[in-house]
Amino acid sequence: MNRTIKKVAVLGSGVMGSRIACHFANIGVQVLLLDIAPKELLPDEEKKGLKLDAPAVKNRIVNAALQAAIVANPSPLYRKADASRIKTGNFDDNLKEIATCDWTIEVVIERLDIKKGLYERVEQFRKKGTLITSNTSGIPIHLLAEGRSEDFKQHFAGTHFFNPPRYLKLLEIIPTPDTKPEVLDYLQHYGDLYLGKTVVLAKDTPGFIANRVGVFALLDAMQTMQKLGLTVEETDKLTGPVIGHAKSATLRTSDVVGLDTTINVANGLAQGLPDDEAKDVFVLPDFVKKMGESKWLGDKTGQGFYKKVKGEGGKSEIHALDLGTMEYKPSQKVKFATLEMTKTIEKLADRFKVLVAGKDKAGEFYRLSFGSLFAYVSNRIPEISDELYKLDDALRAGFGWEMGPFETWDALGVQAGIDLAKAAGRTVAPWVEEMAAAGHTSFYQVTEAGVRQFYDIASKGYQAVPGVENFIILDNLRASGKVLWKNSGASVIDLGDGILNVEFHSKMNSLGQDVILGLLKGVEMAEAGYRGLVVGNDAPNFSAGANLGLVYMQALDQEFDELNMMIQQFQQAMMRMRYSSIPVVGTPHGLTLGGGCELNLHCDRVVAAAESYIGLVEFGVGLIPGGGGTKEMTLRTAAKYEDGEPEFNLLRNTYMTISTAKVSTSAAEAFDLGFLRRGDEVVLNSNRVIAQAKAAAIDMADAGYTQPMQKTNVKVHGKGALAMFKTGVYAMQQGNYISTHDQLIADKLAYVMCGGDLSAPTEVSEQYLLDLERDAFLSLCGERKTLERIQSILTTGKPLRN
Repeated sequence: MNRTIKKVAVLGSGVMGSRIACHFANIGVQVLLLDIAPKELLPDEEKKGLKLDAPAVKNRIVNAALQAAIVANPSPLYRKADASRIKTGNFDDNLKEIATCDWTIEVVIERLDIKKGLYERVEQFRKKGTLITSNTSGIPIHLLAEGRSEDFKQHFAGTHFFNPPRYLKLLEIIPTPDTKPEVLDYLQHYGDLYLGKTVVLAKDTPGFIANRVGVFALLDAMQTMQKLGLTVEETDKLTGPVIGHAKSATLRTSDVVGLDTTINVANGLAQGLPDDEAKDVFVLPDFVKKMGESKWLGDKTGQGFYKKVKGEGGKSEIHALDLGTMEYKPSQKVKFATLEMTKTIEKLADRFKVLVAGKDKAGEFYRLSFGSLFAYVSNRIPEISDELYKLDDALRAGFGWEMGPFETWDALGVQAGIDLAKAAGRTVAPWVEEMAAAGHTSFYQVTEAGVRQFYDIASKGYQAVPGVENFIILDNLRASGKVLWKNSGASVIDLGDGILNVEFHSKMNSLGQDVILGLLKGVEMAEAGYRGLVVGNDAPNFSAGANLGLVYMQALDQEFDELNMMIQQFQQAMMRMRYSSIPVVGTPHGLTLGGGCELNLHCDRVVAAAESYIGLVEFGVGLIPGGGGTKEMTLRTAAKYEDGEPEFNLLRNTYMTISTAKVSTSAAEAFDLGFLRRGDEVVLNSNRVIAQAKAAAIDMADAGYTQPMQKTNVKVHGKGALAMFKTGVYAMQQGNYISTHDQLIADKLAYVMCGGDLSAPTEVSEQYLLDLERDAFLSLCGERKTLERIQSILTTGKPLRN
């Protein structure tokens, strides 16, 4: 479809509207953000003598909402400067400007009469053929379109973003019977490629897909908790990371979102689903009703399932609600024998059989909750979707589940899931029984060609999951036998078309000796018979950095020769990758810290996910970057020098980035910090990163990639600049802004970045800087306070200031 989105109008500037506007601004689109004009003056406005028709008054609501979004944490913007793309206004003066917009998105209050009244006004100004959509989460889409013109109806659909729009990947598209097929195709394409969303086409049913199933799971967990006599803390322990859900689990998430939201959505579903076979689940438990009446709504009212109080000495404590007494008590640590048995099981899919086999209350909880969930999702097909994979996509992208309900069911086995449902007093849909009777033992399968297929109810066979042909999913390639080499920390996988991929599978993808060996093996294999190499993985985070535990043990035992060799091997691996005869492409996403950042600094090109948090964070554990990161950032800064002379201010900026352990809040900001550079790419949809990296490697190979040479002409400042750095650091220490240990680390960093004690600005080699870097790193490993910092990180996850 020949359509370009240059400007978007967002009608309604509340939490969702302002943040949807910010996300469009993130991707470079001009945004018109409108809201109602106030009906009354504020006292402060009266004092200033302002009138209701004053622009400052008429745009007060929209401007305040946008400003709140700009300063919010986490930020809805990739860069604060992106907010300049958003123009604000009000419905009275500026609605006519939607005539210049290619897409109008309505995000006003959830009342049918108000929305329809606004649409009537929109039709006066909207340009024919432009997109018009609603972000409603509770009003049937077909009702919204009633009474509108034919052109409006043909270009109208629901576009249900999830909050916060920047971070939650789900976008549900809900058509009406009048929506043009090409409009739906375009919305799905745009949501995927430009907005970075997992786009799910949903039917116009209450709650659509994600909220229908997600809220069912939440309320069912509450009822099962009550049935088994579990505490608030126990329930959250059972429904968090151990089953691949968010750390905030069930009840803490309700506190964050607001219990009033849970109540409103549950009541709406209960009223809209009189024929639902599990409608009993949507009846709110008595304790939820009482909490709602008492305004114990969570974070917004200061207390919900949890409450922060001042304990002895004024220290903050977390108290949890006792559902028996409806009083708060100090939160208790939770321990279940069943959960203890899963601590050594890294792969999520392998945990489920252990969980449902538990002999304690945890096992009973899982048997009841999984059985109820499996029955419920099976009966939602074809009501809310004709295809089961859409339910998995929606729950993963909208609720942050690592595995969707049918994927979880597969991990236990189809028949085992049927049995769990029966034991929980629920009945699975007939199609599941028929599927099992026909000998099909899973909802998904992967072909020898690496194509993932789902069980299609209509054809009673397997069909390829559509929409992923532009993705490279490493799980599928592994299942189809594309692993060419592996050890305990890394694998080399054939991506096809002459491109290999090195994947990490260590804990948090930390960079230990096995991973380094995997990188070297990948380069060696690619040079021997392939065209290029990608370093990428499907994990939530690219890499949390080097294996600190190994560094700590060797430093503690004073095995400095071993430590020196380990750091030298890391540096050599980075240089081997950087100066290989084939192009190497990095794929940062999520946390890309320390050694993970250093690795990407040494790639020929980087294809980064928009949500990449990249940084050299070694300073926080009492070290400087030792895997080539200090060298590379110094080299990149030197490349910016003009007229052949080093510029001190440029080096100071880089120095501050490293010494303050700055981490980019987005891939866009990583360019500002120097972690990404011209030629590197940003991909909005993280599912596309590896495929795009493969394409980049092919492009470089096709362009005649030649092996680069190590640099021997890196310009450094020498001891003149070193003295200025050390003077500044000394002043900060004397002012108690940093500790004496911080001063030591900062001086070591300055020494390396200035090239040591050279008497004047000089050209040096990369290896010279690497040697300085390694010596500084090793000397800091011998400091007691550095060991204390590393120990604090390893034991508590928090840095220690000493």
